[in-house]
Amino acid sequence: MKSLAELQAIKDKMKNKVVLREGSNELRVVVGMATCGIAAGARPVLNALVEAVNESGLADKVTVSQTGCIGLCQYEPIVEVFEPGKEKVTYVKMDADKAKRVVEEHIKGGKVVADYTISDLNA
Repeated sequence: MKSLAELQAIKDKMKNKVVLREGSNELRVVVGMATCGIAAGARPVLNALVEAVNESGLADKVTVSQTGCIGLCQYEPIVEVFEPGKEKVTYVKMDADKAKRVVEEHIKGGKVVADYTISDLNA
């Protein structure tokens, strides 16, 4: 980086991702980003969720954020979806492709991807 203009360009490019993570929208998607989650691959999952929400035009309805330890290290990376008036959905052993599918089918389509949930894993 050699100038303030370059710094401004970087800021503008990243603005959508930062705003998306800090929103207060009705639907929240939370990724466990404690040490165990990061070691298991949570960072690419978080990035895939942010990008998929942006690409789907859902940024005004969905907040993607991160949290610390969820307490289920053996199931990391973990993604939790909170919708008003509905029970929380916990997705486990996620990767970037699974995250994109969750955005398409659950967040956008309204249908829980049962194959990736903790309740399906323990059935």
